[in-house]
Amino acid sequence: MVEALHPVQVVVAYDFSPSSEQALARAIEVAARAPHHVLHIIAALDPRDKVGIAGVLESVSYESADKVQKVILERVTAAFAGRATAAEVQFFVHARIGKASTEILALAQSIGADLIFIGSHGKTGVERFILGSVSEHVMREAGCPVMIVRPKTYGDIDLMKVVRFDHERTPHREPHCYTYTNRQVIMRPVDWPLP
Repeated sequence: MVEALHPVQVVVAYDFSPSSEQALARAIEVAARAPHHVLHIIAALDPRDKVGIAGVLESVSYESADKVQKVILERVTAAFAGRATAAEVQFFVHARIGKASTEILALAQSIGADLIFIGSHGKTGVERFILGSVSEHVMREAGCPVMIVRPKTYGDIDLMKVVRFDHERTPHREPHCYTYTNRQVIMRPVDWPLP
């Protein structure tokens, strides 16, 4: 009898910013390869926030939350379009009214989140002190691992190939190589004869 995989509940914080687009893309990439991940995309509408999602809306209400949910559904659908997945991927879109960090953490707790993806706006110094950092607060208070997603700024590097060099003195033992296949760890190299 094959044991079913326990679904991995993943929260994705989304506020239409470039960093949240990256967080969503990373979460979709993970879910497409490992379909036992269930995505919970959340947008928090804070009526006091004049910078985030609420700053774009005329007013924060249940009707505007419904509109935000529909727009996010379109974005997620577009992100999945044409992408091959290992199996069916399940996702939910949440639009909640309240402070972003509070709503993200509340959703994470209510679903028993295993992982949170959140973008970083890169605020530093006085700007971060005044506006606060949602990602930093979520990272500190979360009861699960948090993946802070930001754009890659490192250049692509062609790494040199490592070549084994044999000589008589070695300061260490060679590492043992193991493989995992068909629910077994194979602890001997393939070329060793069986006793």
